[in-house]
Amino acid sequence: MSLEDDAIEALKARFPEAFQGTGEHAGAKWAYVKREFVVPALTMLKNELACEMLMDLTAVDYLGKETPERFCIVYQLFSLSKNQYFRLKAWVPENDPQIDSIWSLWKAAPWAEREVWDLYGITFRGNPDLRRIMLPFDYNGHPLRKDYPLIGRGERQNFPRYVK
Repeated sequence: MSLEDDAIEALKARFPEAFQGTGEHAGAKWAYVKREFVVPALTMLKNELACEMLMDLTAVDYLGKETPERFCIVYQLFSLSKNQYFRLKAWVPENDPQIDSIWSLWKAAPWAEREVWDLYGITFRGNPDLRRIMLPFDYNGHPLRKDYPLIGRGERQNFPRYVK
């Protein structure tokens, strides 16, 4: 069995109340868990299935699509010992865009969480340093949201930092 299959089976068995299904595309498989179970699920994947590395943490905005919630947080994990990847995903509602931070599991997580917060406006509860990382500190908005109002040419000149 692959790491993906092992991880999916372990999540089903350990967290039956949290498991929300699987997905597959181009041969890659992943699992969905309820957002309240992200930290315990990732702890189990790290400690018991050797997913030692958090390769990436990002978000997807499914505005206008028929999905359980508008936002999805994607955790891309890698097992050094097995040389395999696994993705865990969690849905985040538009009316309460927050999820628990995983900074206690991987010391690189706060940077990725800051980026997701900055660009999507999803709050990571417990992140020790949740502030802008890419945009000016006084910037109002989250530009990777699909409902972000794009002004177009000249928008960058409206950032106070770039105004001359």
